[in-house]
Amino acid sequence: MTQSYFPIFWNTDSGTALVVGGGEDAVRKVRLLVAAGARVHVVAPGAVAEIEAYADEDRITLSRRPVQDSDIAAAAIVIAATGIDTVDSHCAATAQAHGVKVNVVDRPDLSTFIVPSIVDRSPILVAISSAGTSPVLARRIRERIEATLSPNLGKLAEFAAGLRDRVAERLSDGRKRRAFWELFLDGYGAEGVLGNRPDTGRQAADELLDTLSRDEKPKGRVTLVGAGPGAADLLTLRALRALQRADVIIYDALVGPDVLDLARRDAFRLYVGKAKGRHSYSQDRINGILIDEARRGSYVVRLKGGDPFVFGRGGEEISALRDADIEVDVIPGITAATGAAAALRLPLTQRDVANVVSFATAHPAAGQAEPDFSALADPKQTAVIYMGKTKASEISAALIKQGRRPDTPVAVIENATLPDQRILTGTLGDLPAVTSISDLTGPALIVIGDVVSEADLSTSESLTEAAAKDRAVA
Repeated sequence: MTQSYFPIFWNTDSGTALVVGGGEDAVRKVRLLVAAGARVHVVAPGAVAEIEAYADEDRITLSRRPVQDSDIAAAAIVIAATGIDTVDSHCAATAQAHGVKVNVVDRPDLSTFIVPSIVDRSPILVAISSAGTSPVLARRIRERIEATLSPNLGKLAEFAAGLRDRVAERLSDGRKRRAFWELFLDGYGAEGVLGNRPDTGRQAADELLDTLSRDEKPKGRVTLVGAGPGAADLLTLRALRALQRADVIIYDALVGPDVLDLARRDAFRLYVGKAKGRHSYSQDRINGILIDEARRGSYVVRLKGGDPFVFGRGGEEISALRDADIEVDVIPGITAATGAAAALRLPLTQRDVANVVSFATAHPAAGQAEPDFSALADPKQTAVIYMGKTKASEISAALIKQGRRPDTPVAVIENATLPDQRILTGTLGDLPAVTSISDLTGPALIVIGDVVSEADLSTSESLTEAAAKDRAVA
């Protein structure tokens, strides 16, 4: 039967932690104890170099001898980590006889407490325990939690502690104080502190205190968030935090359901996707929605595929929001080009092959010039074309006319990073075949350059063969 444990945190000022043993098991426990600020006494005839270094730096006391019963009786807690059954069992029995809590590494049957896996964001600590049944599983859970918590979470806790007296002084009503902390911790003030911008935190706190003390509604704001190339686990941690705080999420066609599943459940969601020839929402209308929602006091996330500033029209939205005096910030995302390159193990730049990479769109804004194909014709350059499927023939002809070799390797990547990713390869001369592949319907990127030959193309299809099959089926 599994032992039952009640989680508590030990006050390191209450006594000495005795570690018996000088090997790798012991040093892992010593690291945790030293990091927590404990007074540590290590007793062992010999010790590994890291323990010796702690002793040389006066961060622990090291007694180079066998453990004595008096060492155990004088300790507040004991960790036995010798790996020698007779020694560890004796430590456990002696500790329990003196009423001292003891942990024997990998022996929950001899222990009166266990050491959890710890996520340390001091003064915030998260402890994970499997009740001794599976330490490796507990470590795996810790790794997942580590990945979701900002490294600066401790700074936010200390920042909040510094605000407590001022908040209590300005807001005598307990409900308003709770509202302040909820709004601050869910808003851009906390995000500023987590991003090493304490001035932003102070500004947000001042604005909230002024607003709540006057019984006004807090100001809204907008964050432009890059959702990455499609795979939910390529979302940045900062983007994840924004999604989980958002009141309103305005998202486009390149944002998949797996990304939206990570958002706050009760957030209002509005799809404003655009596709070629089908614009359900104009850009001006989207700008107006962002402004209106922020003016209602909402925290609005404008969620875009890829990166907001790489053919994402983020600049237009920021300009409109600034003109409306709406606070706005940006969380970058992995743009489709780097996502596709990673999926193919394709280096966009590589010494002696390509020393420049250029991103271009095949569909500029109305009234603007087509891409400068002469600037994309350098054989030492990798050209990445966004939204180029329907203009593949024009791209091929223009680049060849500008001097790019017809046999330059080309890759077309559809739905990069997603389970249904598809890779088509060939040459610049083959590229027009893209327009005749009817089932190539997802978002696709065209990569042109000799670096394509360096990619992992084991799962790729031939452009010309795919087009021929399509014609045969038709």
